[in-house]
Amino acid sequence: MPTFDIVSEVDIHEMRNAVDQAAKEIGNRFDFKGVDASFQLKDSEIILTAEVDFQIQQMLDVLQNKMVKRGIDIACLQSADVKTIGQKAVMNAIIQQGIESETARKIVKKVKDQKMKVQVAVQGEKLRVTGKKRDDLQGVMALLKDEKYGLPLQFNNFRD
Repeated sequence: MPTFDIVSEVDIHEMRNAVDQAAKEIGNRFDFKGVDASFQLKDSEIILTAEVDFQIQQMLDVLQNKMVKRGIDIACLQSADVKTIGQKAVMNAIIQQGIESETARKIVKKVKDQKMKVQVAVQGEKLRVTGKKRDDLQGVMALLKDEKYGLPLQFNNFRD
């Protein structure tokens, strides 16, 4: 039976490259000369540090542009509020990996409401879709591409 997986993953290597490119651009920009501004990638979190929150917003914009150029969906980046600590402004941006159980339930409900002839099973942080026909699986892909769940969805491991 044909199957595929619905996942939400970010290529960490590409993310690291995007962060490095953004840091390089910030270092070369005229409006950031003499400013202590930096990016720091730790596990699944990016820490943006600058002198004021306006600069943090500019840094976030540069980072998102670099992510788009590297093929990373910016919906995977969940940015928090800017915190001012003494003379520095800090923002923690979390890289969302995996599908949370609440979002997984919404996806399963959406597919079941369409009365498609497929089964959707939650397997940890991914969903496995199984059906008798390849066309049914492609219909599920088309349905989910149109929906917005707050995180990027990828379809992989397609088996016929």
